[in-house]
Amino acid sequence: MYQSSCLAVRFIFIGLFSVLTLSGQKKTKVEDDTHLRTKPKLVVGIVVDQMRYDYLTRFYDHYGEGGFKRMLADGFNCKNNHFNYAPTSTGPGHASVYTGTTPSTHGVIGNNWYDKENDETVYCAGDDNYASVGTTDDAGLMSPHRMAVTTVGDELRLHTQMRGKTIAIALKDRGAVLPGGHTANAAYWFHGKDEGNWISSTYYMDQLPSWVNDFNSSGVAQSYKKAWTTLKDIDTYTESGPDNNKYEGLAKGETTPTFPHNPTSLLDKDKDFDILKGTPYGNSITTDFAIEAVEKEGLGTDADTDFLAISYSSTDYVGHNYGVNSKEVQDTYLRLDLDLERLFTTLDQKVGEGEYTVFLTADHAAGEVPAYLKDMKIPAGYIDYDDTKTKFSEFLKYTYGTEDIVKNFSNLQIFLDHKIIKNLELDVQKVQEEIAKEYLGYDYIDRVYTGHQMWQNEYTSGIPYILQNGYNQKRSGDVLLVLKPGFIRYSKTGSTHGSPQIYDTHSPLLFFGKGIKKGSTAERTEISDIAPTISVLLGISFPSGSTGKPIGEVMQ
Repeated sequence: MYQSSCLAVRFIFIGLFSVLTLSGQKKTKVEDDTHLRTKPKLVVGIVVDQMRYDYLTRFYDHYGEGGFKRMLADGFNCKNNHFNYAPTSTGPGHASVYTGTTPSTHGVIGNNWYDKENDETVYCAGDDNYASVGTTDDAGLMSPHRMAVTTVGDELRLHTQMRGKTIAIALKDRGAVLPGGHTANAAYWFHGKDEGNWISSTYYMDQLPSWVNDFNSSGVAQSYKKAWTTLKDIDTYTESGPDNNKYEGLAKGETTPTFPHNPTSLLDKDKDFDILKGTPYGNSITTDFAIEAVEKEGLGTDADTDFLAISYSSTDYVGHNYGVNSKEVQDTYLRLDLDLERLFTTLDQKVGEGEYTVFLTADHAAGEVPAYLKDMKIPAGYIDYDDTKTKFSEFLKYTYGTEDIVKNFSNLQIFLDHKIIKNLELDVQKVQEEIAKEYLGYDYIDRVYTGHQMWQNEYTSGIPYILQNGYNQKRSGDVLLVLKPGFIRYSKTGSTHGSPQIYDTHSPLLFFGKGIKKGSTAERTEISDIAPTISVLLGISFPSGSTGKPIGEVMQ
């Protein structure tokens, strides 16, 4: 009897435990189902060309509440975000952000590069198979055909049976074409010269939509042909260097690099529209056009998520001309902050506050002007290529009897002529190593790697890891050069980028809006993590070449 009672109690306990366990599992499953995906009405990807992470912190006290500060306060800040490949240039940067991988996979190894299969230099977005739309100039002969994989926008289009729209906008053609991906409904870029119009390619359309024609004829571009003065009292710009210094370039027609900037070409209302790109007004007209696209294309107004890719290119032009420590760069970012506020306010009104998701990053960062660093007693310098060319030419003739063994030099990579090497009965690996050792003896070189090393090893950290992620077996060269930190190939005024050094790789990454939690992390994230993170958020397939990892901390 006692034994029977114990068994009965035991069965009751087991049954009760099973019910509780199953109900717990059911609850967990229901909870999981609600987190399978987030459905914002619109995803907005923002790439700020040449933005260093410290522009968020250096200029923070000058920003308003509705732009960068809104993203920082209400979104998620990845403080230790880096490009994990080189060269850190505009084309590879935009491709990597949206494909979730690196040049080793997506194939965009530079803005321009030597095509060793066809023995010609090619442009990352150039495509003679298509024609210009909106101009008779060749500026529209573009497509994303050199990008070998899909983008997050492509995957969203496929996921929605092509119902979700993707629109890409930038001053630079490559800043629109590559983010737009292969399936974009439209990509638009700004054609300056004496036209000042937004244009496209027959890859996307046969003619511009009426709203684009209306925008082009509205006089908006002409309204920005005005003097560039500082947004605030220039004496309050204590986060940047003196206005008049020897480290800055000159705007066309000016004799000093000082405010106000009002050369004739900037004031002329009928021509020279390219000059707008090198002022903060280039970002403003980009914002104007993006806002118009949101309204006229009805982005974020139906059941299928749309995608808007915006690249702000003027920050790059300004940085190249004046340098990262200039008052011009500071003023450009303060004005960009206002443009972001205008954009977010419009999205609140047209799409709905809390109904859209935004990420903001860069396509690369930038270093200080070497001449300035040298004056601050920091190791830095410039490369004398004439001296290098003479010295290297003598090495080639002495070692191999001919200079023709080198076919091309681009993006700090040496391309060898493998047919000549074979005819000379030489070993490619040995030739690579001999040339690498020769360059290692040059003062401005930090380190050298060979194509053979890129093929045979799997690097997981440091400079070789970054180089390998940028190395595409079909497209990259035989010898890869790395300059010493602080050394560049550039003029002695203004800043540039392209290296695997940390000042070129450390860039902002902010997430904001629907599905994004508030917070920050100092853990390392990489540029290729962006597309997988957005893919997980939306519950769609990763881009076809994706190698990045979703940043789980970002999502609610």
